[in-house]
Amino acid sequence: MKVYHYDAFSEVPNMGNPAGVVLDADGLTTEEMQEVAQKVGFNETAFALTSDVADIQLRYFTPGHEMNLCGHGTMAAIGALIDRELLSKDAEIRVETKAGILTVKIAQDLVGRAMITMQQAAPIFEAFSGSTAALAEVIGLTEQDIDKTMPIVYGSTGIWTVIVPVKTLTAFQKMKPNNASFPEILTEKPRASIHPFCLETIDPAADMHGRHFSSPFSGTIEDPVTGTASGVMGAYFATYIKQGEADLMVEQGLEIGRDGRVIVHIRKQASEMKVAITGTAIFVKELEV
Repeated sequence: MKVYHYDAFSEVPNMGNPAGVVLDADGLTTEEMQEVAQKVGFNETAFALTSDVADIQLRYFTPGHEMNLCGHGTMAAIGALIDRELLSKDAEIRVETKAGILTVKIAQDLVGRAMITMQQAAPIFEAFSGSTAALAEVIGLTEQDIDKTMPIVYGSTGIWTVIVPVKTLTAFQKMKPNNASFPEILTEKPRASIHPFCLETIDPAADMHGRHFSSPFSGTIEDPVTGTASGVMGAYFATYIKQGEADLMVEQGLEIGRDGRVIVHIRKQASEMKVAITGTAIFVKELEV
């Protein structure tokens, strides 16, 4: 079986977030998809299937379980379809996922690159009522590293993560997650991931800096550049830091040598916040599984 290796949120290979892509996956069972994802070993592998309710269906698997939604997996899958001329570089499609039907828009930039914009579900935030000290400790920090001028919250645009405001960039260098202990700390949502961020950035063009530590149920430790959590970060920014519409650049992956960028778009429509992310995907190589 052919699995295409793409790097999302990067314009060069071996940076950003790697994902596997399997096209024409209609003949695979759920168990077979899980087995392929485990063999490939990327944080996520995306499987493209036909859909009765949208233009395409995407399913996403970590080595450990299926995910409702995956930002970089979506970017990788759409990139694979574009490269094989199954989609044009100027298109708008509806994608069926287990988080709902999402709109994906594709447009060429000035040098002909396909820029992929993916709608996310409306953001939801819930209070984190656990111990701040224990939460800091489980990612290798102390309570003094946490920026208490902003709230710690569970957030979701399709997948739950805990948004943790951190005071300085230097704290990101010393982070060491104890993923196995996450469920003990995240008692309200024990399958959630942890996503620390700060407003200091390395790239002057970026607005936020983040890392993403995976749920222990995923079978991975850290996600290099996380599309879904970046969307949550953007919604957090527009809710708790500076209310209103925004276009934000998120940098992630620098600490682990997988530098990438996600553009987050926040718009207000009536009383609802609309979240979308824009990124790229580049082909790296073809694998046989």
